[in-house]
Amino acid sequence: MITGKDTVEEALRKAKAKKVYIEGNFVKIISKSLPTDVKEYIEESKRRDIDSRRKRLEITKRVQKQNTELAEAAVIKEALVIELQNALDEAKQLRDEAVEDLELMQKRTQFELIGTIVKVALWVIVGVGILTTLMYGWAIFSGRDTQIIGSTWSNMFGILLTNAFSIVGTIMGGKYATDKE
Repeated sequence: MITGKDTVEEALRKAKAKKVYIEGNFVKIISKSLPTDVKEYIEESKRRDIDSRRKRLEITKRVQKQNTELAEAAVIKEALVIELQNALDEAKQLRDEAVEDLELMQKRTQFELIGTIVKVALWVIVGVGILTTLMYGWAIFSGRDTQIIGSTWSNMFGILLTNAFSIVGTIMGGKYATDKE
């Protein structure tokens, strides 16, 4: 309890000069048998203490509300991050599948093209061989001189066979050279 006159006067001077009032539970236990100016000081202190507590409580509630909102926002943000990561993983997987499908289609197209080239080259080789053989046979059966045609026919077959093996070898070499394994 405040009972000393000097203490009370000092508290009153502080209140008037610096607007400083006592607060908290100390205000509740001050004796009510004090002079009127002290009682007024104490009542003003009580009123200010109540206002101060109310303001602190409002601030605390506001901070708690903001903390709750921030916590909810953090949960939402985390869920969005997880969702984005899943979408990114799915997009990567789809991209990999598309690249794999594209490579497969390119290989198939190349294989079909190589097959077509080989078939055409072989048909040309076979056609030239048959035509040259027919001409050589016609020359033999017609009684003409076959010495020049015979050597030409022999050279032609040699060239055709060499070209056939060259074409097939080039295509197969190109195929295996571009194979990733």
